[in-house]
Amino acid sequence: MSTYAQNTQVSTDRSLSEIKNTLMRYGADQFAVMESRDKASVAFTWEERQVRFDLPLPSRNSREFTLTPTGKTRTASSAQDAWEKACRQKWRALALVVKAKLEAVESGISTFDREFFPNIILPGGASVFDTLAPAVTDAIHGNPAGLLQITQGGDLS
Repeated sequence: MSTYAQNTQVSTDRSLSEIKNTLMRYGADQFAVMESRDKASVAFTWEERQVRFDLPLPSRNSREFTLTPTGKTRTASSAQDAWEKACRQKWRALALVVKAKLEAVESGISTFDREFFPNIILPGGASVFDTLAPAVTDAIHGNPAGLLQITQGGDLS
């Protein structure tokens, strides 16, 4: 299977602009971007919900960038180019995900909550996914106690 947009020439700034414009066109509010060395976050508000997508970014020091496919050391500029290519791919993929989810909501195929539920931010700053994933994993492995507590009105914050 090939990676979506693996050879894109679309800059990360252009993809980010596209994400913002898509969100605003579909009714989102309060758009923000945060970046660090290893991840970027795109956040927005939809009605009363705060939503955040965390985009893991590749490490500049990863062997896939510092070495060629044959194992030879890349030049600094070649390593930078390979890393930027990987970052462009990640941003294009995020733009696709956001657009597809919003179009599914707009078309009546799905609902906002169904599409964005894992990315909704709860009081305290954790996402719904981060809060519920451990309990769901435990339930899958035969220990439903955490999931039962949540479904019986346990505190999610």
